[in-house]
Amino acid sequence: MRLLFGDFVLDPGTRQLRRAGEDRHLGPKAFELLELLLRRRPNLVAKETIRDCLWPGTFISGSTLATVVTEVRAALGDDPKEPRFLRTVHGVGYAFCGEATEEGPPAGKGPAEALSYRLLIQDREISLRPGENLLGRVDEGVAWIDSPSVSRRHARIRVEGGRAILEDLGSKNGTFWRGQRISASVPLADGDEIRLGQVSLTVRILPVDLTTRTDQA
Repeated sequence: MRLLFGDFVLDPGTRQLRRAGEDRHLGPKAFELLELLLRRRPNLVAKETIRDCLWPGTFISGSTLATVVTEVRAALGDDPKEPRFLRTVHGVGYAFCGEATEEGPPAGKGPAEALSYRLLIQDREISLRPGENLLGRVDEGVAWIDSPSVSRRHARIRVEGGRAILEDLGSKNGTFWRGQRISASVPLADGDEIRLGQVSLTVRILPVDLTTRTDQA
């Protein structure tokens, strides 16, 4: 879902920030920070949590995070002394302090059930069902992923409300989304690459009528 605040639109699916219809440039880390703060609004997000989400398993200096925060503020035209969107809690972390809403599926696109959610892994295609889809080395999972780098209950994808949400379940070797190890739930888009331990998968989200035509081809 797109996130709307002020005259801005943040679209996680296309990885774009737009203001009044015009693109506003954000680097990958700045985009992820803004999305993280929006998702957790109005709660404060501690610096340690931000580091774990944006730079998992990597040591960074305080100046690195400060630089990313400055990039976000520049894109939003936000004044740190009188913030409209990004509030600093000195020595602790940051919070999104503006009003924001989530935009559901556009009118005329049909209900969420009109989308087909799938995972591509090597020569297999896995269909995801509404609700919880467990990924790992267990019989009750949507598919047995036979790799020593994959935990029994490694991760799950929840399909609900027209969205697919990826969550790690405390796996030993980690769940990765777009090359980054995740510690919080993330929304998936068509074409996203995810990795469970050493096993790579591709997310496909397609209209049901298009999926049907592809299957019959």
